[in-house]
Amino acid sequence: MRLTSIELSGFKSFAKKTELTFGAAITAVVGPNGSGKSNVAESFRFVLGEQSMKSMRGRRGEDLIWNGSASSPRAGRAGVKLIFDNPPVGGQRALNLDFDEVAIERVVHRDGSNDYLLNGSLVRLRDINELLSQANIGASGHHIISQGEADRVLSASTRERREMLEDALGLTAYLYKREEATHKLEKTAENMHEVEALRRELAPHLKFLGAQVKKIEEAKLLRDTLLMQYLEYFKRENVYLHAVKADLAASREAPEEELRRLEKSIARLREELNREHGKDKDTKELMTLESEGRAAVGRRNDISRELGRIEGELIARRALSQEEGTVPAREAREFGERVLKNLEDAFALGEVEGLKRRISEALALAKAFLATIAQSARGGSTTELEDKKSKLERELAVLQTEEERVAAAIAALRRKIESDKDASRQSERELFAAMARRSELEAELGALRAKAEMLGRDEEAFKRDLGEAGAIAGREVAEYAEYRIPSVTDAEITEEERGAQEGRRRTIERQKIRLEESGAAGADEILKEHKETTERDQFLARELADLETSAASLHTLIEELSATLEERFAEGVKKINKEFSAFFKLMFGGGEASLAIVMEKRLRRGVSEEDAEDDEDMEVEEGVEITVSLPHKRIKGLHMLSGGERALTSIALIFAMSQVNPPPFLILDETDAALDEANSRRYGDMIETLAKKSQLILITHNRETMSRAGVLYGVTMGQDGVSKLLSVKFEEALAVAK
Repeated sequence: MRLTSIELSGFKSFAKKTELTFGAAITAVVGPNGSGKSNVAESFRFVLGEQSMKSMRGRRGEDLIWNGSASSPRAGRAGVKLIFDNPPVGGQRALNLDFDEVAIERVVHRDGSNDYLLNGSLVRLRDINELLSQANIGASGHHIISQGEADRVLSASTRERREMLEDALGLTAYLYKREEATHKLEKTAENMHEVEALRRELAPHLKFLGAQVKKIEEAKLLRDTLLMQYLEYFKRENVYLHAVKADLAASREAPEEELRRLEKSIARLREELNREHGKDKDTKELMTLESEGRAAVGRRNDISRELGRIEGELIARRALSQEEGTVPAREAREFGERVLKNLEDAFALGEVEGLKRRISEALALAKAFLATIAQSARGGSTTELEDKKSKLERELAVLQTEEERVAAAIAALRRKIESDKDASRQSERELFAAMARRSELEAELGALRAKAEMLGRDEEAFKRDLGEAGAIAGREVAEYAEYRIPSVTDAEITEEERGAQEGRRRTIERQKIRLEESGAAGADEILKEHKETTERDQFLARELADLETSAASLHTLIEELSATLEERFAEGVKKINKEFSAFFKLMFGGGEASLAIVMEKRLRRGVSEEDAEDDEDMEVEEGVEITVSLPHKRIKGLHMLSGGERALTSIALIFAMSQVNPPPFLILDETDAALDEANSRRYGDMIETLAKKSQLILITHNRETMSRAGVLYGVTMGQDGVSKLLSVKFEEALAVAK
């Protein structure tokens, strides 16, 4: 890579566009003092990103722009453009851009703003610095040395001197990478702190949601248990109800068929007797009394069923108002069966006294049962039902009295008829027997109808319970019919005592209460929020893990870069030392000069000298110390050198740095001004040596230096204050320089 040209436009005294091309290894710029030739060196500093106005002899950016004259108006901006050829060598380019020619330009405006352009495209200064660092053109400006700054490398602090050497050794790219890695590490640490803070914020809410989810899971277990209990309960109840329904249907079939036959037989026998005793007053009265008796029995059965319904409703209402007021189903069933048996026995008896005794026993059972219910339950809205029940009981008592009267009259009339008629009359005996059997069948069928009504109420309760269960335990309850109870047959279910089923119902009620008390309302929303919050926390955990991995990688990278920097810096210092010693001896005709890496303590950033208390406020940093020993003099330190000696030492070190890691170009601005004729020749020999590895742009008045240049540019300035460029011959340059 070579520097092709530099173009100045409106920069300082170069009001008009001025271009210098560099076709020779050594190019010299000459001109009288005040002509503006040093502005050429400053234009290099400017375009390469120099931020110090002082180093470009200005106070602000506007000072770098042509300010105008009588013949030339002031410019609105100043620009400098460097052009490099960038051919591929061995598949690589010195500047990592896929262009054979690279143009770097900087423009400053009067408002102080700057633009940086790379092949015409706006870029950042950092982009320019990183690109140039690849070609050993660093930001420290070690390759641009002016007369006033030749001593800078000697007067700099040990730390600043190290930075210059790092720049000269081409380590800037590593420094940029380490700086970038450090910045990324700081940003990663900030991100980790933010992620950890977010997780800390989420933790209490996630804990709360976790507790809610636990409750929901417990409620789900309760609901699952309740579902299984419901399935078994409804399965058993369904089997029982179907069995009872089938049994009732079978039990009614024979009595109903027999009753139909008896009705036909009674009708036939009556017809026969009517023909024989059409005017028999006693027989007609007997039949009338029997009709009245059957009507009374039918009405009594209706009232008994209504009383059973009312008593059942009263029991249900009391159970709702006070659970302790319920009567076990087993006791209710036993009561019904005993009452039914007494009534059946009563109808089977022929004499009035036996009938009265059985009815009295049934009444006593009913009163005892109602007393038990009244004693166990006191709550619920039962007044209306109690009134209706009392009314029906009174009506039932009247009917029972009426039945007793009719039964007594029938018995007396039968005895009278028996005594008046021939006992051998077969038709009458058959009629009486048929009528007695009909009464038995009617009582039996009445009991079966009562059971059917009870079954109907049980089926209605089954449907209500099923609907409630579906709302509590889910639609799966409806699948009770397919549920299989392990090791239990339908026959075993039918034969089981009803008390066991009632126990299952009470267990279900307790489970329902536990489920209600679990407080698992709004489960879907809580589960959704818990899932989203958990996923968010898991995402943050993964992100934190990724950041920790990234931070570890960056730590490793920084350590590797630091190790590489230290290693290459130490190797570079050794090489520079060798060249520095050689150049120093050449300049002084002997003596010794060397560089040494030193460790120095300094205050940490942000800590003032007044606030410093102990070693924790200090940090150790590496620097570079210079040691010189002049021949024939007892001088061992830089502070003991004269101005000329410092200049020669600076030149020796700068040339040594340039030899070890040659930059593409080196600009020397009157660094030879203080040299005598002998030293000028040595200086000339050294620049010819340097020119073998780097392009040299020399701003000089020195005849010896000019003689080593391949191209000379002369800079002049007229009355208008505008610097102009002339290409001159060597002899003409000597005249201009004078």
